[in-house]
Amino acid sequence: MSLGYADRLSHREDLGGRLGDPELSDAPHTALEKAYKLAELIRAASKVIVFTGAGISTACGIPDFRGPLGVWTCQRKGLPPPKLQTSFLYAKPSLTHQALLGLLQSGKLAYICSQNVDSLHLRSGVPRSQLAELHGNCFAERCKKCKKEYVRDFEMDTVGFKPTGRRCTDPDCRGQLIDHILDWEDALPDDEFKTTQRHASSAVSWCLATRLGCC
Repeated sequence: MSLGYADRLSHREDLGGRLGDPELSDAPHTALEKAYKLAELIRAASKVIVFTGAGISTACGIPDFRGPLGVWTCQRKGLPPPKLQTSFLYAKPSLTHQALLGLLQSGKLAYICSQNVDSLHLRSGVPRSQLAELHGNCFAERCKKCKKEYVRDFEMDTVGFKPTGRRCTDPDCRGQLIDHILDWEDALPDDEFKTTQRHASSAVSWCLATRLGCC
């Protein structure tokens, strides 16, 4: 099964950052103690923002990039790429995605900033207005003219803001649609990055399944 998005990126030898670090786990009682401490921090905070990475989607059958068997780790080692257990198209949100949605709906979580392109936060029900997709979305395309975003039920064929062959449906615009997925050298979306900074400046930041070192 194709890795989809990763297969469409430009080939790059310099993958940056750390690759293949071992996964660490706590004893059940230690994990429970830490969970209680985290719950208290969240309960005491007036505002929380979450940063999510590829690790929250591994339970959905999508491999990560920098883990022991990640996509880039395997490339660096000259190994075959990891196998998808399911395609992006059929992946379903995990319990982690659903828990974050619950925190949003309760009003405790203000904003999610994700490096993931799998659209699973949106599929879980997270409003687009409360989500930054810093690396884009494999299912999204945007109008080059009016910036309207269209989230599809199929993946884009390209990355790097290339024309998709479709047009904006606004009769007063009809601008060209382009994929909304970053390639290696593309800059982060300025509007979503600034919104994230604004939220993070006055909130407790919670990082899930990401080092935040390779945005």
